[in-house]
This record gives sequence, structure tokens and C-alpha cells, in this order.
Amino acid sequence: MEKDHPYHDTIMNDPRYAGDPKPEEFPMYESLKLTIERTLPYWNNVIVPQIKEGKRILIAAHGNSLRGIVKHLDGLSEAAIMELNLPTGIPFVYELDENLKPVDSMVFLGDEETVKKAMEAVANQGKAK
Repeated sequence: MEKDHPYHDTIMNDPRYAGDPKPEEFPMYESLKLTIERTLPYWNNVIVPQIKEGKRILIAAHGNSLRGIVKHLDGLSEAAIMELNLPTGIPFVYELDENLKPVDSMVFLGDEETVKKAMEAVANQGKAK
């Protein structure tokens, strides 16, 4: 986020971030790589132990965070994950085996046409109009 962005000062002065990170360390963007570096430790340290306890886990997150988890679970390449357009607001399910490998991957809880249109809408975000 650039310094002239309308929300820059609001975010930089948010008391939740007081002292950590320092202003000069505060990220101005978050790439998919950085998102994965942030989300995978949470996946491994918080979510995986709960799955191993037999709990069913619901994850509600931004698309980029979800893409990082999908990349990890499905072993997708950098190129493949960049082409994945997760539809906003349509849940999907993974069923994992005892080794936390997908038995079923990205089973969307919506009709096929709705999911397809939602994926296209995500793909078209940011394209010139």
C-alpha cells in the first residue's frame, strides 16, 4: 500500500500494530509467497493438530490465504496456483486421509454454473474494462 492511499495512515497508526512491526518493516503489499509464509505455520501448528484430534475444521479466509493452503494440500506448482481463481463466497470441502493427503479436493458447495461464473468473476478482477 502506497503512502498516499486513503487508508495508509489509519492502518499504520492502528494500535494493534504498535511497535511490531516497526514502521520501516511494515509490509506495503503481500504476495502469494508472503501469504503462504504466513499461513502455513498456522496450518501446521494450529489446524493440523486439531484435524489429528478428529475435529472437523471450518476455515473462513481471504482467497489468497486459501490459495496458499490449496497449493500446499494439492502440491500445486507456482504456475498452477497462479491460474487458480477461487470463487468468492462459495465454500469448498477437502476430505483428507490419515496422512492429511486429499481424498477429495476442492469440492464446491454450489451448483456447477454458479461456481463457474464466480470463478470467471474472480479471474476478471483487475482486468481493463
